[in-house]
Amino acid sequence: MPCLQPEVLESMESMESGSATPARVSTAATAETEESLRMATETKPLMTKGMGWFFSPLWSPRSKTRRRRFEDGMKGNQVEAWLDDHSDFTRAYFLRRASAASAPQTEMSPLQPRLPKSSSDHSCLLKKALHHRRGSSPLSNPHLNISSTSDRLKPLASHRVASEWIDCFTPDVMGCHSPLSPRSSRFTFSQCPPLSPVCPGSPELSHFPLQSQCTTSASTAAECGNGECCPWMRELLRGGLSWMGSVAELCHGAVLHAGELLAAEGCCLFLVKKDSGGRNMLEEAVALMELGGLSEGNLCSHAHMELVKGIMGCVLSTGSPMNLRDVSEDPRFEIDEDPSSKIRTVLSVPIKNHREEVVGVVVMINKRTSSDVSVSVFTNMDEKVLSNHMDVLGMVLDNVQLYESSRQEAKRSQALIEMAQVLSKEHHSFEVLLSKMAATIMPFTRSQYCTIFIPSDQDEDSFSRVIHLECEELGSSCQIYRREHDVSDIDQSYALRTLLAMETLNMFESSDESMKSLICCPVRNERSEDVIAVCQLMSKRSRDSDELEAFNRYDERLLEDLAVYCGLALQYAQAVQITEERRASIEVTQEVLAYHITAAEQEISVLQEATIPSAESLRILDFHFSDFGLPEDMTFQATVRMFLDLNLVQDFNIDYKSLCQWVLTVRRGYRNNVPYHNWNHALSTAQSMFAMLKATNQLQTIFSRSEILALMIATLSHDLDHRGVSNSYIERSQQPLSQLYGHSSLENHHYNLCLFILNNSGSQILSGLSAEEYRSVLQMIKRAILATDLTVYMERRKEFFGLTKKRKVSWKSEKQRDLLRSMLMTASDLSAITKPWHEQKRIANLVSMEFFAQGDKEKEEFKIKPVGIMNRENSTRLPYMQVEYIDDICYPLYKTVSTLFDSCFPLLLGCKKNRENWLHLAKEAEDSENSFCSITLETHDEERSQTEE
Repeated sequence: MPCLQPEVLESMESMESGSATPARVSTAATAETEESLRMATETKPLMTKGMGWFFSPLWSPRSKTRRRRFEDGMKGNQVEAWLDDHSDFTRAYFLRRASAASAPQTEMSPLQPRLPKSSSDHSCLLKKALHHRRGSSPLSNPHLNISSTSDRLKPLASHRVASEWIDCFTPDVMGCHSPLSPRSSRFTFSQCPPLSPVCPGSPELSHFPLQSQCTTSASTAAECGNGECCPWMRELLRGGLSWMGSVAELCHGAVLHAGELLAAEGCCLFLVKKDSGGRNMLEEAVALMELGGLSEGNLCSHAHMELVKGIMGCVLSTGSPMNLRDVSEDPRFEIDEDPSSKIRTVLSVPIKNHREEVVGVVVMINKRTSSDVSVSVFTNMDEKVLSNHMDVLGMVLDNVQLYESSRQEAKRSQALIEMAQVLSKEHHSFEVLLSKMAATIMPFTRSQYCTIFIPSDQDEDSFSRVIHLECEELGSSCQIYRREHDVSDIDQSYALRTLLAMETLNMFESSDESMKSLICCPVRNERSEDVIAVCQLMSKRSRDSDELEAFNRYDERLLEDLAVYCGLALQYAQAVQITEERRASIEVTQEVLAYHITAAEQEISVLQEATIPSAESLRILDFHFSDFGLPEDMTFQATVRMFLDLNLVQDFNIDYKSLCQWVLTVRRGYRNNVPYHNWNHALSTAQSMFAMLKATNQLQTIFSRSEILALMIATLSHDLDHRGVSNSYIERSQQPLSQLYGHSSLENHHYNLCLFILNNSGSQILSGLSAEEYRSVLQMIKRAILATDLTVYMERRKEFFGLTKKRKVSWKSEKQRDLLRSMLMTASDLSAITKPWHEQKRIANLVSMEFFAQGDKEKEEFKIKPVGIMNRENSTRLPYMQVEYIDDICYPLYKTVSTLFDSCFPLLLGCKKNRENWLHLAKEAEDSENSFCSITLETHDEERSQTEE
């Protein structure tokens, strides 16, 4: 226990009982052996008068009023024996009593625990005390909160920290964790002043067992409190968070106090630090200094320092104290033979935290010789006193380091947030981005210079350019400047070492002329793991002065974080550069596409100046319209006539020349090498929509003018740039279209090309619309084109077919009108099945030609058997497939449309007639197969009979 002074423990407190006379424990009682005292303790219950509060872990001042109940049979020697057996409890009591002595005591309910016979009985005592406490009324201001009734008091280890030997008896009020042990789940402070250790000679404890082997001078006892609390310990524990950040001052005070307490001539203290490889190394915290007896030159000589370092290395490796009463006799160490500077005795103990990890080593040199002793050595009691002091110091150091770690982590988090904010903003160049991120960590690391070296592309062992930043302090703030430097102006040696080694370099050099501190960290490409840059910080300034100091591990981590962000910044810059290049490439491609897709000026003039025939002469009002044999210029004129007769040119102020250019440009958007999905199919689809709209006024009443405009544009553009293959083939072959859109790839592509043409200079037929109308029309065009995907039709047709079951359908709902527009788009797209038989048969052959070509590609590329309608082997089954196509897809749609709108009945009628014709062909094909089989069988019979003859 800290400051254990046997001279001040000459008497014990008087004990009295109800009928017995007071008796004082004499010093002779201490001469009894420890074994006899323990036997006496075990044979008789320890009940004290006036000392029941002393041993109770739930002590309160009120318990002193009931002390007569605890006094029976207690003697001084039994008290001493019990104290010896329960040193951990005694220490806890000392700390608790010191706290109570330095602050007003809070009243508690009187408790009457029975004194246990041994340390193993403490669990029962705690259980009973806790049970008694729960049974009573709640304490308004409790001092104790025992978290577990099963906790048992353990013997005190030589290096146990305060957080362990106070743990079971520590106040826990308001759930506040103690700054001295934040890792402990039970160790918390109450609102009372912080605990302070009690020297054995304090008035609160007038008697304590004497230890014959421990003798110290009266001056030392006076130094440690003169019967009062230990001043250093009290100041340390009461200081709380005031020590945070003052490790050097804390260690210096501890070494001075312990050195004077042990009457040492010299002392020093080193703290444990991990190197880059994770190995423990000692770093000087308090240099070897004189406390008396030796000259400064001799004390700080190189030989002495080497000896001290060797001793501390042994203590660090073993984790155990080392008390050398004569260093010259220890073969492990070589010492100076000069008698005038000879180190005689050395006491070194490890400083441990609550996890029993060594966090430092302290050394005491040459105990000062007293007048009555020729040669003084450090005794076992000195070792114990020093160890106990260092236990408390280790506890505080651990928390100081924890506080420092949390503070550094807060700094690091702030730096990371700032660097992330810089990275998230748009920057014009990669160098500007790196400069801003480097400037964010310079204030955190207190570095004066930051340099980023960019390696050369030609020579891997050199740098092509540098980004150099300098920090200039302006009062409490600092200003970061970027200085233009050539590569040759800056020392590259350390950066080159880092570039070649590809690992962080932390260096600190000190000489009489100059000091240098720097860190170099490689910046890696996350993909290739190549070093793409080297970050270097130089000249770290001290927080309180202008002196240079070494960069610590936290600075290394910040620089490594900067390196990671620099790598991200480089990837970001490269991604931005690639994006810009691709954007430029796309713009160039669009310019080329616009040039080649736009109709020639001469073609536009011809169409613009042509006299447009009437709808009747062009027969575009007829559901049986066919463009077969129609000259191409007449198809353009027919398209223009549709827009004129629907009054779209007048209603939307469409420029006539723009309309002509748009029609011709749309024609150029269709591929000529596709058998079916070409311009003729687009014209036929638009004509079917026009015929349905003009056949009755009902549809023109249901739809607004904008909806009619969107439908006509969508029908003409719904298959732009069709490749003659289906969506399934595009997805299976992983074409860019499937990667770009995911689903309905062709339909999305058709819409985007439609939008490109509408925005092309000279083809902007929607320029007369307001912004809101423009967005609305584009949205309707997109939905109408996507509706031509048969997958979408199959998903929505059940809802549309259900409309026929209603007596009256309300088309005021946008949802209902959108459904109607989608179904009319499909009806127009499939209208070839309603054309006259000769036209239907011609178109069916074109469709089968396109489908069989895709099937051949699938066989060759994917080595699979195509579906039935795309398998060329099923070409003879075309009539059967057409009948199935009509029954499954077409007939239900046209039946519903004709039911809702009588004027569309010709579509249903044409579909029925074509079904009958295809069914007739299917029967003929079946009869032909049967007759072929019959002829073949007869031929075989004749050959067989001739053979037999």
